[in-house]
Amino acid sequence: MDRDLLQSALGPDRPVSDRLIDQLQSFLALSTKWNAKINLVARSTIDNAWRRHIVDSAQIFVCAEEEHSCWLDIGSGGGFPGIVIAILAEHFLPHLQVHLVESDRRKSVFLTHAGRVLGLGIQVSTCRIEDLPPQKADVVSARALAPLSQLCSYAAPHLGEKGVCAFLKGENAVDEIAQARKDWLFDLDCRASITEPRASVIFLRRLAHA
Repeated sequence: MDRDLLQSALGPDRPVSDRLIDQLQSFLALSTKWNAKINLVARSTIDNAWRRHIVDSAQIFVCAEEEHSCWLDIGSGGGFPGIVIAILAEHFLPHLQVHLVESDRRKSVFLTHAGRVLGLGIQVSTCRIEDLPPQKADVVSARALAPLSQLCSYAAPHLGEKGVCAFLKGENAVDEIAQARKDWLFDLDCRASITEPRASVIFLRRLAHA
């Protein structure tokens, strides 16, 4: 467990407490236990899960602001980043409602269970994102779900007026951005991931059809 790396992900204004560490480690332990039955994350990443999954997820929380009230995580899978975001919200923005969307019923059962065990006030919807009513979210996030252009189409109906997209992307981010710009207009903030030099953290604002 690298406490300093997590602090780097969150920034100096959101100090990492022992309680936060304990809750994140509790979620990691729960995820590892369930991973033996349900493929939540690649088993090859378990030994480095704090960096690969916890800190990787936490780094998008920098876009969360005091006035935000709804965070929508789509394709939530094993809870990365959704459950991690919900834990961070409890500590730093307790009024922020975190809504997780997962079409796989077994994974959504895990997400609901994790929320209950960890005492998180999350909402979990078991459905495809296309079937979800518009959410007017302040943030829409996704990790390892689809190419950027497709993510834009998923996110657009659910963004509030000043909503931001927070996407964790791999080494093909530059190509995906170029492809997405053929169909979408957006203000782009692309940053290098702090957990994987070849990966990127992408924030999109003012998303609209081209």
